[in-house]
Amino acid sequence: MIPRYSRPEMAKIWSPETKFRIWFEIEAHAATAQAKLGVIPAEAARLVWEKGAAAVFDVERIDEIERDVKHDVIAFLTHLAEIVGDEARFVHQGMTSSDVLDTCLNVQLTRAADILIADVDRVLAALKTRAFEFKDTPTIGRSHGIHAEPTTFGLKLAYAYAEFARNRERLVAARKEVATCAISGAVGTFANIDPRVEAYVAGELGLAVEPVSTQVIPRDRHAAFFAALGVVASSMERLAVEIRHLQRTEVLEAEEFFSEKQKGSSAMPHKRNPVLSENITGLARMVRAYVAPAMENVALWHERDISHSSVERMIGPDATVTLDFALNRLAGLVEKLLVYPQNMQKNLDRLGGLIHSQRVMLALTRKGVSRETAYRLVQRNAMPVWRGEGDFLTLLKADADVMAHLSAEELESCFDLAYHLKHVDTIFARVFGSVSAA
Repeated sequence: MIPRYSRPEMAKIWSPETKFRIWFEIEAHAATAQAKLGVIPAEAARLVWEKGAAAVFDVERIDEIERDVKHDVIAFLTHLAEIVGDEARFVHQGMTSSDVLDTCLNVQLTRAADILIADVDRVLAALKTRAFEFKDTPTIGRSHGIHAEPTTFGLKLAYAYAEFARNRERLVAARKEVATCAISGAVGTFANIDPRVEAYVAGELGLAVEPVSTQVIPRDRHAAFFAALGVVASSMERLAVEIRHLQRTEVLEAEEFFSEKQKGSSAMPHKRNPVLSENITGLARMVRAYVAPAMENVALWHERDISHSSVERMIGPDATVTLDFALNRLAGLVEKLLVYPQNMQKNLDRLGGLIHSQRVMLALTRKGVSRETAYRLVQRNAMPVWRGEGDFLTLLKADADVMAHLSAEELESCFDLAYHLKHVDTIFARVFGSVSAA
């Protein structure tokens, strides 16, 4: 985790202090369950909770022990015994390290997912507000980066809203996928621990029991989780790239907010660069980079190995912390985005009416002209306009072959901008459920 791209709430989930606290809770809940089953004394379970809950686990001490024993869970249990005393012999009864490590990781991932879902909610709120603000603001739609036909800026934001609404569903599903608990002992057979202990711990931690853990929780769950994060990152980049393109000097239809004392370039005082959306693009690449190793973690040897362990110690914190930061940056970008309708209109007019070429072609076909001939007639008038040699409507009116089928009024009606926007309310109703103002 890099502090520059970390927010405190998410980073705290992955701190050693939080990890050891979760480890303790897993062990203490298991001890309580063992006591309920009569496996260990009830007084021992009570003292474990009492002494452990009041303790501040010494990270440096645990690290010191680990340097000798070369095992992180044993180092923690040794330190816990220093705190609890004789009753510590009843801790970790019938359990194995993966019971603690895997269950803890899933607790951390579910907590991270809750933050990420809240982050997406903020993005959705910003997109909805701005989408309704510019619902009827016409702008040029582009395909291949080239002017195509009119749309509205509100529709651009509605597209993004619908995509992030799907992403929210993906995160909810990913959270459910990874919210499982394993307290099944060596090779997952429950030989030395009752399955009811697992059920109790799972319930206390808000998790489901893992049906078959084979000592480790199957990593297809984690692969699905990180894949969902990768899709969210791709959606962030899609919107960020759109904003970057719209901020280009020759376009300038939208622009990142630029504060009074902000500097754009160390060399050129005039610069206002899309640094936030560029940053989001870069962070999205990093989140997606963590998907491949998560996929590779699925194939472990037999009942378990630890080839996944080093990977998850890195990608768990890094992917969630990075996505959390980027989502909040994206939300702020949308909330403060500067939008320039006058430049949108200027760009709509830039091609001298060519954006209405399809309507002219279709009008000709409705008059009995074949599609091939109609396309040829329209294109031969469009190409001079591309070269700056006149206005599209004027050239069409001067073309006898076109005017043989269309009146001047019929031709002029093909250049009505409102025609392209007549179903905006329909699309908004599909996306938001209502076309009333946000």
